[in-house]
Amino acid sequence: MSTQTITYDLGTLPEGARPQSVTASPITVDGRQALRVTLTDEASKGEPNVDFVDMPTFLMIPADFKNGTISVNLFSKLRDDAPPYARGFAGLAYRISDSGDVFEAVYLRPLNGLKTNPESPRDKRAVQYFAYPDWRYERLRQEYPDGRFEAGANIGPAEWVNLTLEIDETHLTVFVDGAECLSLDKTKAEVTTGNIGLFVDIGTEAFFSELRITLR
Repeated sequence: MSTQTITYDLGTLPEGARPQSVTASPITVDGRQALRVTLTDEASKGEPNVDFVDMPTFLMIPADFKNGTISVNLFSKLRDDAPPYARGFAGLAYRISDSGDVFEAVYLRPLNGLKTNPESPRDKRAVQYFAYPDWRYERLRQEYPDGRFEAGANIGPAEWVNLTLEIDETHLTVFVDGAECLSLDKTKAEVTTGNIGLFVDIGTEAFFSELRITLR
């Protein structure tokens, strides 16, 4: 099977990248070239489930991605204006339609990471899969109380972590710092081809470096 790998150091905005309710700017963090991605002021002050909370809030990068591997290093922390329920949400969106209204995503909640010693059930909610628009986290929790679309991870806020997604049709495996954290045999969206996104949510200031996309 032939493969193609595309890499971005994220020291600059990738050609054709489009912000969706976010701002994105190059910055150096801990000696790394990175993109700082955070919600726009308008989105941050908007309505939950309209402007944020598992919505199309990402820097969209042109891609022809259907199956393969996506890997990025990310560092997220709370903004000064973060609401109490913010957890440093940051991750990857994939198979994004050109209009941005259909996609799948996996994001991290570092403040739920095992390094923060969270109480149950937060200790099993550091990694989240969702599919927009129909299968956001609240519906997944309600209809699948076994928590199969979430998982714990040995992470904490304000540290660099590697997030890697292996995607094959409806099968998804999520690795955090090389450790398998979540494996789904059947995800909640139709298999399509689309773009890649650097995803953030409310109250988060995130930094992304060394994006690697392998098409298969």
